[in-house]
Amino acid sequence: MNDKQKIKYLENRIHRLNEIGMALSTESDSNKLFEMILEEARNITNADGRTLYSKDRQGNLKFEILRNDSMNTIMGGSSNVEIPFDPVKLWVDESTPNQSNVSAYVALTGETVNIKDAYQEEGFDFSGTKSYDQKTGYHSESFLTVPLKNHEDEIIGVMQLINARDEKNEVIAFDKDMQGQVESLASQGAVALTNKNLVGELKTLFEAFIQLIATAIDKKSEYTGGHCSRVPVITMMLADAVAKTNSGKYKDFSMTEDERYELYIAAWLHDCGKVATPPHVVDKGTKLETIFDRIELIKTRMEILKRDVEIDFLKKQLNGSLPVFDEEYKNTIKKIDENITFIESCNVGGEFMKPELQERIISISEQKLILNNKEMNILTKEEVRNLNITKGTLLPEERDIINDHISITIDMLDQLPYPKNLKNIPEFAGGHHEKMDGTGYPKGLKADQMSPQAKIMAIADIYEALTAADRPYKDGKKLSQAMRIMGFMKNDYHIDDDLFEIFVSSGVYKEYADEHVSINQIDKVDEKSVLGKR
Repeated sequence: MNDKQKIKYLENRIHRLNEIGMALSTESDSNKLFEMILEEARNITNADGRTLYSKDRQGNLKFEILRNDSMNTIMGGSSNVEIPFDPVKLWVDESTPNQSNVSAYVALTGETVNIKDAYQEEGFDFSGTKSYDQKTGYHSESFLTVPLKNHEDEIIGVMQLINARDEKNEVIAFDKDMQGQVESLASQGAVALTNKNLVGELKTLFEAFIQLIATAIDKKSEYTGGHCSRVPVITMMLADAVAKTNSGKYKDFSMTEDERYELYIAAWLHDCGKVATPPHVVDKGTKLETIFDRIELIKTRMEILKRDVEIDFLKKQLNGSLPVFDEEYKNTIKKIDENITFIESCNVGGEFMKPELQERIISISEQKLILNNKEMNILTKEEVRNLNITKGTLLPEERDIINDHISITIDMLDQLPYPKNLKNIPEFAGGHHEKMDGTGYPKGLKADQMSPQAKIMAIADIYEALTAADRPYKDGKKLSQAMRIMGFMKNDYHIDDDLFEIFVSSGVYKEYADEHVSINQIDKVDEKSVLGKR
């Protein structure tokens, strides 16, 4: 190579190194960046084999990328081919470093190791390499193993090159010039690997924090425990089913991995506003429950009423005005017991309370009781109001408090500084109580104002609520009942009809139920009837 050729060679090398340096700040896919670095290492050395390791959480060397030209081996990285090799252990035991393995040695010491011929090398154990060569017919000879150090001079990985080749494709040793250029390249690789590790660690921390919030919300109430963790399951199952459909309104719907992740995180956060919901409202398992169930107060008053009736009866007996046995007394006590039983049954919330039952509560409340020398109604106005709740266990103002959790959710989520790939989380999470006809809350959005993801989450939230067996006022619905109710909601334009059809026809509802719903709730669903196709 003459001087002119050398200058040209160096110019090309500098240009390629600059390209990799630019890629460090522009390439979002770290695997592609690693592959660029290994590709450049091949250009520098014409190495037949190239391996990139990273340090895992256990402190061992994990295979990230493996390439070998003559064996046509492409594993790891963007290839989606899993590398079938175990990580290289850096320690034999707690006190003994693994300095016999060349990659482990480099990771432990931070020193570059340049070996001319592995079969003549006595400082390291290449028995594994030789065994591999014997099985495959390959011949591993020259090795260049370089540490990857981060900005704090910590070893975060190793790059290993095997069998440098000359212009005739003959195996040669890695010379000092090659080594210097590869070491420079390795420093750039370390930057990329550091960035990948930091992003990965931040992502792990982010997800853990989100799940911590969701777990705290679920633990807050014994009646909704697991809701925050189950809704993401249904959401992603339905989203994937929608992405696979090839007809109808959503035939063009698709999601990248970033978009799937965005929806997944939104599903975990969809009820985060419940952290501000008072526990006595969330946990109101009966109509009379506050800090305690006021049914016990009413039962005490009823016992006092029975006592008063008995005293009155005994006084009349002593005066000789009544026989030993009096039918009126017996009937009065029986009626009081019946009223107690009736009030207890009304205290348990249900799907609907008939007007005649409400009238009976009012009638009972008008009975008088002398307590502390004061006459009072057996039931207070507030107790009557609670007992006559027509559906569930919540008063309108308590329902408003519950419903307000979605506004709080949106406010909380709007305050977070999202990266670009997560910017839609507030909209996705904040729309799961909206309805297609605009009668939902908190914003009264209509179908054309909502994203497909928000509509998907709305279906997931409803289905989980209907099938959940931990609600205070109801048992989990049978599958047929839950799907029939959702069919009515589809007809009333409360949920998206096209998405609901995919939910049914894809079998997502059944697939979820098989894993997360009690077997006693799973029965046959008339899908055609649910979809209104008879």
